[in-house]
Amino acid sequence: MNSKHQCIQLNDGHFIPVLGFGTYASEKVPKKMITDCTKLAIDAGFRHIDAAYLYQNEEEVGLAIQSKIEDGTVKREDIFCTSKLWSTSHQPELVRPSLERTLKRLQLNYVDLYLIHFPVSLKPGDEIYPKDEHGKFKLDIVDLCAIWEAMEKCKDAGLARSIGVSNFNRRQLERILNKPGLKYKPVCNQVECHPYLNQSKLLDFCKSKDIVLVAYGALGTQRYKYGVDESAPVLLDDPVLGAMAKKHKRTPALVALRYQLQRGIVALVKSFNEERIKENMQVFEFQLPSEDMKVIDGLNRNFRYFSALMFEGHPNFPFSDEY
Repeated sequence: MNSKHQCIQLNDGHFIPVLGFGTYASEKVPKKMITDCTKLAIDAGFRHIDAAYLYQNEEEVGLAIQSKIEDGTVKREDIFCTSKLWSTSHQPELVRPSLERTLKRLQLNYVDLYLIHFPVSLKPGDEIYPKDEHGKFKLDIVDLCAIWEAMEKCKDAGLARSIGVSNFNRRQLERILNKPGLKYKPVCNQVECHPYLNQSKLLDFCKSKDIVLVAYGALGTQRYKYGVDESAPVLLDDPVLGAMAKKHKRTPALVALRYQLQRGIVALVKSFNEERIKENMQVFEFQLPSEDMKVIDGLNRNFRYFSALMFEGHPNFPFSDEY
């Protein structure tokens, strides 16, 4: 396996590429650009594509994957495709139909990884963010273990090779791990993780349970419609990262990504710029010495870009715990 396609083994025996291409885009990004950039990413060497129903562009991602299979760039088995169960489909009877719709949109027979996107449940329906007449979110209460059992059935049916979670804290992971009759452990927990929020305690916990940490927001600068403060600090402008980038003759983005890979974390990176998509592959071309890793550790300030405070009142809100 060449350096471009370095992988980590998951606890169910499957392998996940350590660098993934994220496909979330704001509403301002034209849908066609998602297809074009996902194709560019595959051409550049990305084999791990991270999608989600929430992003409302699974069709565009699927078109890109199919196009690269049809032109002979990759085979289906070369691609590791992730998608996610959204909070309006947490009722156990809705889990499999939701995944089946995702597969139809992606034009795939299975996803390599299916995640519970967020532990907070919302009322079922067609709206992604269902609200009442007062503009408040319509929350739902669904037992996390019941959702997990429905996820296990999706794996048994061959619709998802591996199953995991996203945005779960330690307590919520333990609920699944301690579930009576647990059939499959989550293979991963996808969480916001970057030098300003290095998740060291959650990482140690996950490693102790053979769960891979997958980092979204690895470059720290996403601005979501919900829950991100426009005045938040820009991670890639950090002078420490800037100095380190100069020292290694790389960009601050590559230094931030390399930091994650050397911690045993799978890093997702998103770009709609062809040069940067190609440049991100250079993360395999250099190493950070241990003293540089310690300096970057020192940048941690437990700062979240995506705080999801609109769900704070829900009993399964994950970010009130320390980790």
